[in-house]
Amino acid sequence: MQTGRPSKHPRTAFGERLHAAREALGLSQAQVAEKLNITQTAYGVWERYPVALRPDQIERLAKILNVSVEYLFGKEGIASRRGGPVGKMRQIFEDASRLSRSQQQHIIRVLEPFVERHGNGHKQAA
Repeated sequence: MQTGRPSKHPRTAFGERLHAAREALGLSQAQVAEKLNITQTAYGVWERYPVALRPDQIERLAKILNVSVEYLFGKEGIASRRGGPVGKMRQIFEDASRLSRSQQQHIIRVLEPFVERHGNGHKQAA
């Protein structure tokens, strides 16, 4: 979900992993920053520039983003914490999470009624 103004600086590989994990959970930078007890600006730097984080920050970040520390360091895929291979549906959702906000809204408009009609009665908050 693209929000704010686009940056002139490409993300680092670490920043790309942070961004992908955060987007997969549907969290904003401000929400993650609040959980880390830092400013949104500080967290935004973590996603965009090379940073040196303390081990406790990395562990907390992994927990908040529901990924492993190994994922943050590029040693395994985003779904590795959940165990097992990445299923086709999970991969599609991960790919969809990298689409623009308007494109994601189109997908939500199609999927939400389908899941409500055919799901097992559990509805996730949007």
